[in-house]
Amino acid sequence: MSDTKKTGFLLPVSWRKSIFLGVLVLLGGCSGPEQQADIGTCENTGKIASAITPLIGGELAAFNVLGEPKKMPLLEFLNDKGEKTDTAAFEGKAVLFNLWATWCAPCRKEMPAFSQLQKEFGGTDFTVAAINVDRGGPEKPKDFLKEISVENLDFYQDETMGVFNALKKESLAFGLPVTLLIDKEGCIVGSLNGEAKWAGDEARALVGAVIKAGQ
Repeated sequence: MSDTKKTGFLLPVSWRKSIFLGVLVLLGGCSGPEQQADIGTCENTGKIASAITPLIGGELAAFNVLGEPKKMPLLEFLNDKGEKTDTAAFEGKAVLFNLWATWCAPCRKEMPAFSQLQKEFGGTDFTVAAINVDRGGPEKPKDFLKEISVENLDFYQDETMGVFNALKKESLAFGLPVTLLIDKEGCIVGSLNGEAKWAGDEARALVGAVIKAGQ
């Protein structure tokens, strides 16, 4: 005899199991593989943050070292060929991750500095990832970079503003430009909203320290 006939009001066993599992998921008691994978993956980021904090000042006084390091979200954008790529493509490298647009005057001023950083530090341990958010295709931002002789940066674009909105939701982006420093574990060390001299001594020391900490 089924449970419903015995009691007169109980749901079938299969239904009760489904509801129980659903409640566990809602309460966080049944985390998926992607949630579990993030646990303990920023173990060294706190040490890096402590090491670079004394370097914050001068032209980078507005740089905000995160009190609690967090994983960089998996964000999608387009590469130079117009193909989809994402932040996972930078796995194993420290990254200076920037969002910029041609209509943003401070953004335009920063691009030669990012190009210089890439020339000096770019390689297997570090890269500058500057994501353009112009609408209307890649021609205008590419022409701008060519015009100012920026040749060291790979071109990335996100016309949807999805990357910016995702970072805004995490309270990491408030406007343009915004720049995040990410360690080799894919964890955010800190961020800076607004313009900065990214080829200055403070920035070079900051980037160099993060690269060295990850080696």
